[in-house]
Amino acid sequence: MNANLFSEANRGIDRRGFLAVSGMGAAALVSGCATAPAGSEVRMLRAESKSVQDAKRAALAKLKELGPTITDFEIRRKKNIPGKRAAFYIDDVIWVFRELAARKPKSCWDHRFLGHLKEAHERYGLKVQLNVFFRDDFYYGARTAEFSLRDMPELWRDEFQAAKGWLKFGFHSLQEFPDYPWINASYDDVKYTWDITKREVERFAGPGTFALAVTPHWGPMSKEGCVALKDCGAKVVWVSGGRRWEYDGNRSILPYGHAMRIENFRKPETGVYWRGSGGDDISVSACGYNHLVSEQLAKTRGTYNWIHDKATGVNFKAFGMGGTCLNLLELKNVEKAMARNGEPELYIHATHEEYFYKHYFAYQSDYCEKTFAAVKWMHDHGYEYIFIEDSVD
Repeated sequence: MNANLFSEANRGIDRRGFLAVSGMGAAALVSGCATAPAGSEVRMLRAESKSVQDAKRAALAKLKELGPTITDFEIRRKKNIPGKRAAFYIDDVIWVFRELAARKPKSCWDHRFLGHLKEAHERYGLKVQLNVFFRDDFYYGARTAEFSLRDMPELWRDEFQAAKGWLKFGFHSLQEFPDYPWINASYDDVKYTWDITKREVERFAGPGTFALAVTPHWGPMSKEGCVALKDCGAKVVWVSGGRRWEYDGNRSILPYGHAMRIENFRKPETGVYWRGSGGDDISVSACGYNHLVSEQLAKTRGTYNWIHDKATGVNFKAFGMGGTCLNLLELKNVEKAMARNGEPELYIHATHEEYFYKHYFAYQSDYCEKTFAAVKWMHDHGYEYIFIEDSVD
C-alpha cells in the first residue's frame, strides 16, 4: 500500500484529543455508517474527509478479521437504581494540580477549572470524575516534566474531603506520552502506576476520593493490565467496541507513532479496529483486551448492564453514548449532540482537561460554557448524576 495514502489524516492531528466513544456510535461497521435521526446531524471538530475514511475501510477489509477477546462472560445488571442517571468524566488531568501547587490559592475552587465544576454541581447536581496523570510530560518542556502528584500540597484536603460526594480522582496513566501506554502493558506496570497515583491522591485529597471506574489513557489495555486493575480494586473498565482485525505491520493505516506502540512488546490480544465516529481524525485505532464486539457492546451502552468476564473476573462496559465528547463539539451543537442519543437510563459523557488552557494549541475559550450546556441539558431532561462506579455492583 502507498505509504502516503493517509497523509491527509496524519497532518495536524491533536495528539491529546482522543476520547473513544465506546464502539464508534454512528460508524461502528466498516461496511457502512448508521444513519442518525433526521435533524440530529452534528459535524464534529477534526473530522476526516470521506475519501480518507473510505481508503481506511478498504485497507481494513484486506486484513484478517479476529473474533472477540472476551468469550466466556455473563451479562450482569445493577439493581435498585430508579429513574435516569448520568455520569461525567474528564480525562488527561494534571495541569490544574501544577497550577494549584504554583499559585497556592486560599481555596482550590478559586481556580476556574475546578470552580466551574463546583458551580455546575451547585446549579445542576453535577458529579464528576477527573482521570489524572501521575506527572506532567517532557513534551511540554523539560522543567514541566519535573512536576508530579507528589508536589501537590495538602492545603485543600478539607475542601476535597467536603466535595468527595460529587468529585473523585481516577487512574489514567503515568504521563501523557507515549500514546497507547497500556496497549501491551505488564501487570506490574499497571499496578505500580495505580498504587503511586492512589497514594498521592489520598494524601492531598483524603480517603474516599479515588475513583473505581477506569478509563485507560487512549483506551486499550492489555489482558494482564485488566487483571491488575481488578486486583487493585477497580469495579469497572472502559471498552472499545465493534469488529477487530489483526495488525499486519502496515503502518500507513495508523497515524504517527501508533504502529510502534502496537509492535512494542506486542500481546496476542492486540489488534486494530474501526472507531471513526465522525468527530475524530483517527478512525483506525489500536485495541487491546478491553474490547467488545458490537452485540456485547449494545447490551451495556446506555444501561445499567455490564459484561462480567469469567476468564479474568473483570467488569467491562461502554463509558459513552457516541459523539458526546465536549471538546469535539462546537458550543452551538452541544445540546443537539446530547439530544440525538435519546434519553437512555444511563447517559455517560466526557471531555478532556487540556482544552481549558490558553497555552494549549487547541484551546477552546468556551470550555466552561460547554460543560454548563451539557450538564444543564441533563438536568432539564430529568437526569440525576452518579459516579460511573455506582452503575455496577
